[in-house]
Amino acid sequence: MEFAETLLAHTHASWTRVKAGESGDLVYRREDGLAYAKIASSARSADLAGERDRLLWLQGKGIACPEVIDWKEVEEGACLEMTATPGIPAVDLDGDALLKAWPSMVRQLKALHELPADRCPFDRSLSLMFARAADVVSRNAVNPDFLPPEDEDKPVRELLERVERDLPLRLDQEAIDKVLCHGDACMPNFMVDPHSLQCTGLIDLGRVGTADRYVDLSLMIANAEESWATPEQGERALSILFETMEIKKPDRERLAFYLRLDPLTWG
Repeated sequence: MEFAETLLAHTHASWTRVKAGESGDLVYRREDGLAYAKIASSARSADLAGERDRLLWLQGKGIACPEVIDWKEVEEGACLEMTATPGIPAVDLDGDALLKAWPSMVRQLKALHELPADRCPFDRSLSLMFARAADVVSRNAVNPDFLPPEDEDKPVRELLERVERDLPLRLDQEAIDKVLCHGDACMPNFMVDPHSLQCTGLIDLGRVGTADRYVDLSLMIANAEESWATPEQGERALSILFETMEIKKPDRERLAFYLRLDPLTWG
């Protein structure tokens, strides 16, 4: 994105490109390390504006997350400048360190879930996400890298139909267990102090909205599985998660359903 330098020039600071997100947005870190900037093309500007609006709405609600510093939009795209959340992504921790950080990570997610869902203006409901998945599949835009190995060789329409068969039951469950979800509660989006191993906040909040709490639980569990050195670590993490979330009888099929849906919604 050649216009990135133009969007960053008005900040009068030096920026270093650190990565491109899964969405294709570019991410830059300010020279003092206290701020980041996301830059999206014009095709992605509306989604980036959605992340901006969610961050603004979350301010003052007790959730540790980036604060919006500035917003700049031009014909070619947009730039969201926000404060940096201290620490390192939980994905960078080994199994032992992650297990120590895990309780604080779960508490941070629970704090988000406990905000009044009926006051949230952002919708991430199952009907909306299924419609999004149907659109992605119709455009043949599913990213195969997001699919589990057992699904990589299956036709994407077959994967969508598998989700659709379970839709009525999951819609009923969502109706009685809807909370304010992160929407992408994977390990790179939990920041952790590497010394105290306490969660310092949540990042990448562009999918925040009301949804079944299992949306977040499924991604958090599945994404952490690669980090556990032993089965015992994984079992302990599950116990902490469900105890903290006050879920006495975890619904494994419900977890599996949202893992089947999520890869179809990116594209």
